[in-house]
Amino acid sequence: MKTISDFIGKHMAAAVLFVAALALFVPQSCLWIQTGWVNYLLMTVMFGMGLTMKTSDFTVVFSRPKDIIIGCVSQFLIMPLLAFLLGKLFGLDDELMVGVILVGTCPGGTSSNVITYLSDGDVALSVGMTSVNTLLAPFLTPALTYLFLKTSVNVDILAMFLSIIKVVIVPIGLGIIINRFFGKFTQKAKDILPSVSVIAICLIVAAVVSHNSAKILSTGAVIFAVVILHNILGYLCGYGIGKLFKMDIARKKAVAVEIGMQNSGLATTLAGSAFPDMSMATVPGAIFSVWHNISGAMLAAVFKKIK
Repeated sequence: MKTISDFIGKHMAAAVLFVAALALFVPQSCLWIQTGWVNYLLMTVMFGMGLTMKTSDFTVVFSRPKDIIIGCVSQFLIMPLLAFLLGKLFGLDDELMVGVILVGTCPGGTSSNVITYLSDGDVALSVGMTSVNTLLAPFLTPALTYLFLKTSVNVDILAMFLSIIKVVIVPIGLGIIINRFFGKFTQKAKDILPSVSVIAICLIVAAVVSHNSAKILSTGAVIFAVVILHNILGYLCGYGIGKLFKMDIARKKAVAVEIGMQNSGLATTLAGSAFPDMSMATVPGAIFSVWHNISGAMLAAVFKKIK
C-alpha cells in the first residue's frame, strides 16, 4: 500500500492535470461527482492533514516566532493584494473578481508541505505556517474578502466564518485529537493518507470543473492568465521576502511555496456557500487547484537543484 500511495503522491500533478482535462473537455464523464460533495471531500483532506500533525509540530511557532510571523503576514498581505491588483488590471467582472479574491484571501494550500519537502525546504517551518494560517483563516479570510470586495458585492462574513470552521478547523482538530490518543493507528494510516488526499483533490477538481466546464471555456484566456500570474508572482514574492529577511535557502523555499500555493479548494467551497448567486465565482478556485499542483511540482524540481 505504501508503494502505491508513494506512486500516487509522486504523480499528483499529472493526475490532477488528467482529471481536469477530462472534466473540462468531456464533462459528462465526471458529472456523476456532485458539487455538494466538495465540502466533504475537502473535510477529508483536512482530516488527513490533522492525522499527520502532532502538538509538537506547533513548537516551531514558539521556537521560531519571527519566521512564522513573517510567513503569515506575507501570506495574508501579498496574495490578497496580488489578487485585487490582477483582477483590476485584467478588468474582471464581479463574479470572477470574487473568485480571484477568495483564492487570495484563503490560507496556504495543504499541498505546500509536500512541495516544500520535495524541494528540500524547511518542512517544519512550512507545517508551522500552514497550521497558523489555517487557524487564522476563519477571522482573516472573511475580513480581507470584505475589505477588498465591499464596494462591489455583498460579503456574508458570518457564512464564510462558519464555513471555514466546519470545513477546515473541525476536521483538522479531530485529526490531531485522534493522532494524540490513537497514535499507533494513525502511524499505520499514514502510509495511505497521501493517496487518499490526492484522490479527494482529484474528485474536487473533477466536480468543480465538469459542472462549470462551459463557463470555464467561455471565460477565454483572461482568467487563466490571472490565475497563473497570481500563483507565480506569489512564489517570486515569497522568495523575495526570504531574501529580504536574510533567511537561509531552506527557509526561502518554504516561504515561497507557502505563499504561492493557496487552499483553492476552500476558495471554491466558500464561493459556493457565501456567494450562491455567483456561479462563476467558483471558476478561479477550480483553475488554481489544477495549476498550482502542476507549477508546484515544477518548482520543486527547480528548487531541488538549488542548495
